[in-house]
Amino acid sequence: MGNTVKFTYREALKQGIREALINDDTVFLMGEDVGRYGGAFAVSKGLFKEFGEERIMDVPLSESGFVGAGIGAALAGMKPIVEVMTVNFSMLAMDQIVNNAATLNHMSGGQLNVPVVIRMGCGIGRQLAAQHSHSWEPLYAHIPGLIVLSAGTHEDAKGMLLSALLNPDPVIIFEYTYMLNMEREIPADSGKVDINKAKIVREGQDISIITYGLGVYKCIEAANKLAEEGIDVEVIDLRVLRPLDEDTFLNSVRKTHRALIVEDAWRSVSISSEVSARIMEKAFFELDAPVERLCGIEVPIPYPLHLEEACVPSVVDIMNTTKKMTGL
Repeated sequence: MGNTVKFTYREALKQGIREALINDDTVFLMGEDVGRYGGAFAVSKGLFKEFGEERIMDVPLSESGFVGAGIGAALAGMKPIVEVMTVNFSMLAMDQIVNNAATLNHMSGGQLNVPVVIRMGCGIGRQLAAQHSHSWEPLYAHIPGLIVLSAGTHEDAKGMLLSALLNPDPVIIFEYTYMLNMEREIPADSGKVDINKAKIVREGQDISIITYGLGVYKCIEAANKLAEEGIDVEVIDLRVLRPLDEDTFLNSVRKTHRALIVEDAWRSVSISSEVSARIMEKAFFELDAPVERLCGIEVPIPYPLHLEEACVPSVVDIMNTTKKMTGL
């Protein structure tokens, strides 16, 4: 096994940005407080001093304005990394993302590319309440013209950005506030990752658990505990929410004959809705049990810690549902 390094999720994100800036002079970072302050979540801390104000650009508090500026810079041949502090604030830039970034290639007959990467803090954030805490990945995964990625592991936190910057189309990367201080070991030479494919992060025979984002480490923990009880779980990290890599999860379901989908986003009109529909359409006769879903409770995320944690699937929830589904 090769050398590994231990990173926090925050540091993995930072190393990805730093490597991108070193590799390509057309890359720059722009967002609220990303420069002198070092980022709202300290992800860009130290980069302003290293690269200067033309590469690490503080912007006014106007999401529509600076996301629009990033789209314009991409059209002009630059490769901007636009940081939107939390997904909740991205609603203010929805017009730019949906009506401009996602459509210009189509509306120009392929003459215009928009190689902008938009990073968004996402998910529950350790008592940041409803204004800073939601999982709105399904909103963006609905939109043709966007590539939508979810960095649910430390390796992806570093490598997805590097791969996204090579893409000629607009890419949304969801990063998870809750994971910022979480430490994991990743290969010392880790770099670009495949942003076209889901990933089997744990192989198993009894049931397929399909997840992304904050669900990945929770599902792996649940699977490891269930293994001690004789239940062999396969865990799939979707990673790419648009376009979905359906072959990976359909092949897994054909092997295990059971599927549980886990996500923090609300159940109605969600990623799990789409995955469930595709399993029913394309692998129905492979199933030994109905597809089941564990999703976020459909309320604005509350502030108190115990209620915040109760709003999203827990490791215990995943274990209990898996036991019920497998009957083992």
